[in-house]
Amino acid sequence: MRGLFVALISSALLSGCASTPQDPSGTWVNQAVIDAAVDDGNLREALLAYGPNLEWQIDSQRQQARFSNGFERGEGTFERQADGHLSVHFQGDFHESLSVTDGELLQAQSDAWPEQRFVRVAAAADPIAPLGSSFEHALYSAYLGGTWLIKEGLGEGGLVVFQADGGLQGLPGAERYALCLAGDCAAMSGEFDSLWLQLGDQGQSWLFEREGNQLRIFQALNRSQIDEVPNFYKGQQRWLLVKR
Repeated sequence: MRGLFVALISSALLSGCASTPQDPSGTWVNQAVIDAAVDDGNLREALLAYGPNLEWQIDSQRQQARFSNGFERGEGTFERQADGHLSVHFQGDFHESLSVTDGELLQAQSDAWPEQRFVRVAAAADPIAPLGSSFEHALYSAYLGGTWLIKEGLGEGGLVVFQADGGLQGLPGAERYALCLAGDCAAMSGEFDSLWLQLGDQGQSWLFEREGNQLRIFQALNRSQIDEVPNFYKGQQRWLLVKR
């Protein structure tokens, strides 16, 4: 009898643990986009294949959920359903369904988005950092991290470091950079990957190709008329960088 009692108690405890939903609080990034970009080199194709949303921030205490796709940001409130899923409500009667399974945040397929998966970042997001910056830092570190040698172009023989926070060292004429993820810059660069290089208050768009340990940066030439939205195409190569 005593053994049966212990077995029943153990079963009840295990059942209770299994039914306890995981706390989704924290910052979640679209690691699939990062992995695909690193493996294949083409950032634009990775974003199209595994995006468009890049980061979620969940606050269970306030029942708030925020997302960024690199251009738009949304903030809503959620209710936990009987099955443990989070039903997120946004202005304009817009809804999303989120759930945590095996350590991943799953955004269910909807009328607006395909199914997307996210992993939680280890460090808490800086409360004053813009929404989406955790994804950008992870992408910049994985995609452009390390030291690059200027093989061809201005500053040949020098070393270049792309920092996770957008800082840039060693590339002549630039001290900041930003990869194009979505929005107007993506529309203007069409089939090409693009980045922004800036020195002081001045900056401009460039097109690039990343293949293996090589990074080629090209002038972005505009085929549109002066009163039209820019439409960039690849001009002369300005730099060839090789990762050391």
